[in-house]
Amino acid sequence: MSSRQYNMESYRIFIVEDDPWYGEILEYHLSLNPDYLITRFTTGKECLANMHKQPNLITIDFSLPDYTGDLLFQKIKEVNDQVPVIVISGQEEIAVAVKLLKMGVNDYLVKDENTKDILWNSVIKVRETGKLKSEVANLREELGQKFSFDKSIKGQSPALNKIFLLMEKATKTNINVSITGETGTGKEVVAKAIHYNGERRRKPFVAVNMAAIPKELIESELFGHEKGAFTGAVARKAGKFEEANGGTIFLDEIAELDLSLQSKILRVLQEREIIRVGGNEKVKLEVRLIIATHKNLAEEVSKGNFREDLYYRIIGLPIELPPLRGRGNDVLILAKHFADEFAKDNKLGTISISGDAKEKLMRYNYPGNVRELKAMIDLAVVMSNGQEISADDISYTSAKGEQTFINEEKTLRQYTCDIIKYFLKKYDDDVIAVAHKLDIGKSTIYKMLQLKEIVI
Repeated sequence: MSSRQYNMESYRIFIVEDDPWYGEILEYHLSLNPDYLITRFTTGKECLANMHKQPNLITIDFSLPDYTGDLLFQKIKEVNDQVPVIVISGQEEIAVAVKLLKMGVNDYLVKDENTKDILWNSVIKVRETGKLKSEVANLREELGQKFSFDKSIKGQSPALNKIFLLMEKATKTNINVSITGETGTGKEVVAKAIHYNGERRRKPFVAVNMAAIPKELIESELFGHEKGAFTGAVARKAGKFEEANGGTIFLDEIAELDLSLQSKILRVLQEREIIRVGGNEKVKLEVRLIIATHKNLAEEVSKGNFREDLYYRIIGLPIELPPLRGRGNDVLILAKHFADEFAKDNKLGTISISGDAKEKLMRYNYPGNVRELKAMIDLAVVMSNGQEISADDISYTSAKGEQTFINEEKTLRQYTCDIIKYFLKKYDDDVIAVAHKLDIGKSTIYKMLQLKEIVI
């Protein structure tokens, strides 16, 4: 064994080569890069005994005194399945090369006068790929922290605590999960939290909104396609299931899936494999499925809109998210969180919510749930004085952009005040025009203004 001074900051390369002369050539050539720390061994046994030094890359001769290349590769992967391996061989047998590449070696080089230069380029490629994988892993770790239960889902209500318990159970196994709830309750946030708090957190999370993909494209989008499968298919494309392999696929609004595609999804889940559109090759899958819908799937089955066999395959652990109106003081917790988040993102400093504003927030019905509350608070921060959100800064609007007074629980007198205030604003404080429009006396409006029941 030979090596330069051991340094954890270097890119550590093991060379396993029983020919001392050839090993020295490879070591000398790679050592021209000062970032590389080369350690050379003449047997596979020596290499395996030093795996605790955590090499970043290993090159192995295919024909060693104690191991063949394929056997040594297997032994290395048993110790560290992440370390990349390059095989260097004196034989040009294509079958051997194909076998090793299928096993997972990163490159297969044939010994000749150009090997040292080809190896140089191969090491650069492997190192760059490793950096990308490391960056992706770090990003996923950050996502895992971002989607921890307490950070991604705000609230302390009993209804939400029940959801936390179910989510905790979901992270312990790979059972399919079905998430239901009204639009805007946070179904995708829950799906991500389950993924990033489970064993698959370092693997892909792929979200697909079934309602957003045109019917004629959805099969290709889910299962991929081969080059020439249809007009415009200029190259092979992996589908969402293939992208999610090893991780989690989240199928949102699955109730919108066409019946013909439902049968294909069922087959994929049963056989654990996909066939790309226009191809014959079977691609093995190992994915976790999480689905979501705002519809009642059982009712869709009874109506004939959803396959019963697929329903039982995907239902798994059901999680029904409560609407925001059923979560009590979670409204205020979320409102403060959204206000702080928006103020921070826009460098506005600290902002509070007045008592009157809190009362107004608690009176509303939130047909758009958490999503609506966030939009409401973002606007309220903008409309505020920059230090405190007042009741007047909070406006309720429907999806059509109109005031929706009926969603609040108020007295008839309060509703009357709000309606008059709305029309005063619409008609530029013209009391006579508003009185005519609402068919009330103008003295009624003047009295409300005098008593400050209406402030304009």
